[in-house]
Amino acid sequence: MASAPAPSAARLYRPNRFVSLPAELDPDTYDTSPEKRRAEAERLAIRSQLKRQYLLQLNNPSPPAVIEDPALIRWAYAKSQNVYPTFRPTPKTSFLGAAYALGPLLFWIAVLKAHRDYKEKRIQEGAFMFQTTLILQRQWEWFLPRH
Repeated sequence: MASAPAPSAARLYRPNRFVSLPAELDPDTYDTSPEKRRAEAERLAIRSQLKRQYLLQLNNPSPPAVIEDPALIRWAYAKSQNVYPTFRPTPKTSFLGAAYALGPLLFWIAVLKAHRDYKEKRIQEGAFMFQTTLILQRQWEWFLPRH
């Protein structure tokens, strides 16, 4: 008397909520329903018809000026419509975008403002001489009397 067959690895595997299910253990990979198999067969038939049609146009002795591949047109349209396929706008990504866009700008505003305030303070104390004044003094040094 034969015993029942051992359960598949997909049945024994207990999924972890932190790790996705490997493709080898995914029950949808091997234990497909007849409806899924029928849908896959229909998609394969459509794909093979499109491929045959394209190859007939490609190998035609008098080919048209432009051979259109419907699959390529669909792919190009989908690619152009979905520019960021892996990007999801969340509060975190919005904050990071604002930080990277405004962060350097605010940093340089603060640095330039601090430098301007420091320079203004030194001018008011009389400890700062303008470069133009220094240049003029050096130009006329030979002319000014020495003490």
